[in-house]
Amino acid sequence: MSRTILITGVGKRIGFALASYFLEQGHKVLGTYRTHYPSIEQLAQRGATLIQCELTDDNAIAALIKQAQTMDNLDTIIHNASDWLPDNAHNMSPSQIMQQMMQVHVGAPYQINLALAAKLKQDANDIGGSSIIHFTDYVAEKGSKKHMAYAASKAALHNLTLSFASLLAPQVTVNSIAPAMILFNEHDDDAYKVNALAKAILPKEAGLEEIVQLVEYLRNSQYVTGRSYAVDGGRHLR
Repeated sequence: MSRTILITGVGKRIGFALASYFLEQGHKVLGTYRTHYPSIEQLAQRGATLIQCELTDDNAIAALIKQAQTMDNLDTIIHNASDWLPDNAHNMSPSQIMQQMMQVHVGAPYQINLALAAKLKQDANDIGGSSIIHFTDYVAEKGSKKHMAYAASKAALHNLTLSFASLLAPQVTVNSIAPAMILFNEHDDDAYKVNALAKAILPKEAGLEEIVQLVEYLRNSQYVTGRSYAVDGGRHLR
């Protein structure tokens, strides 16, 4: 049976990999993006329904929710979209930085989950279960000296995981994935790569397939909810 997977932030990296995977599996993908990368056209050509959605805009979020309400068999909501503002972001006050981090990582998922909760429960009865997956971050537990607002907002997102897991059980499972170093960027230099790999006891890139497999596990599990899964190469053991 074809399912609908809602994924925020499908323009690149994890979001694009997940959208591509679910399209290959024959599912419907409702994806959001902020910047129109060439990958957006690729997904559209493969049948994805795509919405340009700024997650700091309540009207844009409302339009996304309205579109999701019209789609059949809503199976999974994956909150992948993220913003990574440093605490000294240019031309922004500390309060503006915190407000933006909290809106993108907490406010938007909160609004979307609440608005689609009834549909998730109803569709879960038809398809045998539904799920929500929040992408948090390794620093949600560790903290960050240069991205404190970001880390705090990701920690708050995991707290939403706990609340929604309680609220939506037993029809809908809700879990977090907390990645660290998944995939280097093209502009990362050798010194950065050496330093990043040295932080883990498994000194390598996790790769996107690692995330896809974990998402599939959480989607299909009938007995895991309210948990956070670290994908960090054992950084906590350093």
